[in-house]
Parts: sequence; structure tokens; C-alpha cells
Amino acid sequence: MSKLAPRWARVAFVTVLAPAAIVWVTMVSGAATPAVNTTSTPLARGTDLSPGTIPFDQGTDVVLTMVSIGPGGSTGWHLHPGGAIVVVKAGNVTLYRSVGSQCETTVYTAGQAFIERPGELHDAVNTGTTMAVVYVTFPSVPVGGAARIDAPDPGSCPGI
Repeated sequence: MSKLAPRWARVAFVTVLAPAAIVWVTMVSGAATPAVNTTSTPLARGTDLSPGTIPFDQGTDVVLTMVSIGPGGSTGWHLHPGGAIVVVKAGNVTLYRSVGSQCETTVYTAGQAFIERPGELHDAVNTGTTMAVVYVTFPSVPVGGAARIDAPDPGSCPGI
């Protein structure tokens, strides 16, 4: 019986007490420092609905823009050299993508996010009845260059 108690104590120490002690030491010694004279204001937040990723190239600019589109308004056909990360803050946006001779249409609403791939030709239209507001981050913009390149209507999305 005396051998059982020390073995039980060792098992308890190894499985419960030692991990708890490690967690406690890590929490106390690695506690975060508070921010000082700092304010952080979230501008928009959305759940990404796009598969994949978008590249960020070192040595290029990153541009952040707020775009407001009135009911019936449109961004016009355009593309982005480095792509775009879009968060819909308010309203809804119907995104028309020209893919070869085909037209892909997706509606995004407030609280959703999506990616526009580099060089992807598209037009965002507010098909709703209220102002649409989107926050867009443009990565990999040529230094001092344009985040947006206007393009002619490709004819793949009739009526747009």
C-alpha cells in the first residue's frame, strides 16, 4: 500500500499539478502590457467569403479607402493591380465579375468581406435602396501608383 500512494501522488503531480504550474507561470510572466495614450477604432469588420489568399509584395504601397455608393450607383468597370480586400460596412453591393465571356454575380451585405484578385475585371453596383459603404485595402500597389485602373465595359454582363 505504501508504494501505491507515492505512485498515485507522482501521477497526480505529473498530470495535474505540473501543467497547472506551467500555465500559471506563463500567464504571470507573459502578461500583456497595457496600451498607453493609444486609441484603436475598428472601421469595419466582415466575414471573408472568398477562397484563397491575396499577395502582399514587399516594397509596394498599401492603400486604404472608404467607398460610398448611392442606390443605383456603380464603381464602373475596373481592376486593381494588387487586388483588394473589401469589407461591406453598410448596405449591400452586387459584384459583377467578367470571367472570359462569362459574368459572375455575387451579392455582399453588411458584415461580409471578399477578395478581388489582382487584375480581375469587375464592377460593384449598389442594387439596394440605402447607401452602401465599403472599406477597401489595396495591397501591392506600385509605389505612388494607382490602386485602381479603369477599364471599358467587357460586354460579358449585359445591362450593367
